[in-house]
Amino acid sequence: MRVTISGPPGSGKTTACKKLSERLGLKAVAFGEFFRTLAREKGMTLAEFGALAETDPTIDRRVDEMILDVARKNPDVILESRLSAYMLTKNSIPAFRVYLWASPDVRIRRVGVREGEPFEDVCLHTLERQSSEAKRYKMYYDIDIEDKSVYDLILNTDDLDPDQVVDRIVKEIEESTCS
Repeated sequence: MRVTISGPPGSGKTTACKKLSERLGLKAVAFGEFFRTLAREKGMTLAEFGALAETDPTIDRRVDEMILDVARKNPDVILESRLSAYMLTKNSIPAFRVYLWASPDVRIRRVGVREGEPFEDVCLHTLERQSSEAKRYKMYYDIDIEDKSVYDLILNTDDLDPDQVVDRIVKEIEESTCS
């Protein structure tokens, strides 16, 4: 089974992806990490690299082609990326699609802990990143990332620990395969 995990920065995507991989014994591919690696290779912050991607569509297209390639070659995989659910839906590739979200304060605190940055800096960078992504996805793919209709499960992670998030995802997957 293919599973996509999407959501804004700090919603718990990467942690859920890793834990779900362990629980289900499926390969997990985190495309956000690939984007971070590309930014580091260019000596840029995520915000700077996102701004570059606004003028260079080949950056996003490279990541998105990788998503589709991995999905097509792996019927049993977990894909973590902002656009994986949309890309698989547009290309008629079956998957269970999960969207994780959390309130802005919770997300910014989580990102701050992960990045070791002050709250104010994380707030600014997170908002810049979200704005850049929304702009690029609309411009390049005509995808409105506020449209959640492609998802099978939308889960608020504010008050859930990572194991509770994975428990809910597994429960919903099991229920969807039984119906």
